[in-house]
Formats: sequence, C-alpha cells, structure tokens
Amino acid sequence: MSDPASPGAASAVAQPAAERLIGRIRQDLITRQRFLLTSHARPDGDSIGSQLAMAFALEALGKKVRIVNADRPPEHYSGFPGVDRIEIASDVPADAEADAVIVMECSDLSRTGVRGFEGRYIINIDHHGGNRMYGDVNWFDESAAACGEMVFDVIGALGVPLTREIATHIYLAILTDTGSFHHSNITPRTFDICRQTVEAGVNPAAMARRIFDSNSFGKLKLIGSLLDSMELLDEGRLAVLYLDDAMLESCGCTHNDTEGLINLPLTAREIQAVVFFRVDAGDAVRVSLRSKYDVDVRLVASAFGGGGHKNAAGFTVTGPLTQIRGAILDRLVAAVAQGLQTRPTA
Repeated sequence: MSDPASPGAASAVAQPAAERLIGRIRQDLITRQRFLLTSHARPDGDSIGSQLAMAFALEALGKKVRIVNADRPPEHYSGFPGVDRIEIASDVPADAEADAVIVMECSDLSRTGVRGFEGRYIINIDHHGGNRMYGDVNWFDESAAACGEMVFDVIGALGVPLTREIATHIYLAILTDTGSFHHSNITPRTFDICRQTVEAGVNPAAMARRIFDSNSFGKLKLIGSLLDSMELLDEGRLAVLYLDDAMLESCGCTHNDTEGLINLPLTAREIQAVVFFRVDAGDAVRVSLRSKYDVDVRLVASAFGGGGHKNAAGFTVTGPLTQIRGAILDRLVAAVAQGLQTRPTA
C-alpha cells in the first residue's frame, strides 16, 4: 500500500478484508477500460462527489468513463468541476458500452433509479447498512463516514495523485454526508482525509459557502413554509415536517431544493430527532429521519424496510399518510427515549 501521507493510507484500509477488496477493485479498474458510474436517485453531495472523484481518477489512467444518473444534481452543485457531464436518463443509454459498472452509495441496485445495469459486471461500493451485496465485487464499509472516504482509498490504491479536482469532490462528499461534521460517524480518518484534500488545494471556507450559502429565494420561502407548519411532539423532542408538490409549487421549488432542510430543526437544543414526510405522486411517501447523539433512527428505518446510518436514515412506504404516520412516530418516540438514556455528556 501507499505511504502514510498518501490517499490510501487511512487506518481502515489496514484491515485485511478491506485490503483484499480494495486490491480486487484496483485490479478490475486497471485491467478494464470502459466504465459506467452511477449512484442513487435524487443525488446528494456524497453521491456526486464520489462519482466525479472516481471519474477523474479513472481518466487520469486513460480510461473511458460515463456517468449516468436518474436525476439532476441540486442546483448549488452545478458549478463543481465535471457536474455538467452527468447524463440524466431512466435507462442506460443504448450506446453506453462498458466493461464494468461502478455503483456507489446504493444499498440496492434499484436505488439508482436507472434501468439496464442488471446483467453487467458490477462493482458495488457502499457504506449504508443493509447493503444487498448485488455486485460481482462488493465492498461495504459501514465505518466510513462517507462513500467518498472509500473512493479516496481506491484512488490511493490506484496510485493516482490527489489533484485539486479529485480532492474537491472527496471533500464535498465528506462535508455533506457528515452533516457538515455534525454526525457521529466521524473518525480521525475522516479528518486526516480532509487534511490531505486541503493540502491538495481545497478551500474549506469557500466550499462551505458554495454548498450551504447559495440557496435560491424560493428555497428560503420553502424553509419558512416547512418550519411554519412543523409539529413538535414528545415534549418538543421530536420534530415533524411535511412536504407535498403543492408546497413546492407555491414556493417555486423542485425536490432538489429540499436537500439539507431536514437538518434545520436539529439546531434547536430540545429537538433530538426529525422526521420528514414527502408525499410523492400516487400513494408513495418518502420518509427521511435525522437525529442527534445516541438516537438511532436507522433502527426505525429498518423496521419499515429502509436503512441508512445511526443519525441519518430513510425509507419509502405506500398508503395514506394518516394511516402510516402513527406507527412511525411511535417508533421514533421510543428511539428518542432510548437514545437519551445513553446520551454522551460531551
């Protein structure tokens, strides 16, 4: 492996299982020439950052790369290098020849929202609990604070220099998937990787402004509407947010404008968990969960067929919201009570 100052020197890679998987992925990436990259529908900073960092690294080795996603990136990511090359499609383009598909940030292949990846050689790289191990190669590391950390290790194993473009996307992935360094999945490895991205030219203050301080006026209106209609339950410890297409339309927003909004109630000292109900077309309800400290919302999500992380999880259910709401809220109240029993003091 690489020396301690290089991208591949994170402590988790020292584990024999991780070393073997990274070695196998490295071999596939070296010996194959054409790649399709994808991630989950409604992409976030980790999915976008992981894909583009991997794309730039592969192209540094002379490989052919195409990125195909189901949905457009949120508008505030549009200025990041390479975002404009992401192809938006519901099916794999007919002319998309590839020796391998690299799927990142997806516990299940269906989460890509793109049809046509089935039957191809798949490299599955993910850090979400409940990964179904659907690839020909499956690297699942729940200890990673972001999929971007895992991509960082792969790039280091490939021997590709940490250019400013690659570093920018690794930092984007980590900054956003840790909730701007709020979540409990952060490790010393996380900060060591970020240190190396800063040494490669990333400006943390400028990155934070681009990601968090570039909202549209419509999104500000949406924030006001969501908070105005917010419910507080369990003596103010649980916040409940609701969103439907009518609210989006009235504010001049799209679903891409909702990224990060679920975290706003957690800035209140009393609130320990947030549930965000998004009513989609038909009877589908997307449920996103966030929490603080030891409140484990992943357990709530898994009870309804979803997954994620301790402080950030989600799932989709079908049926009238009035019928499913009670069972979800009951489990969240129980999770908050359990988490408060073991909450750290600092």
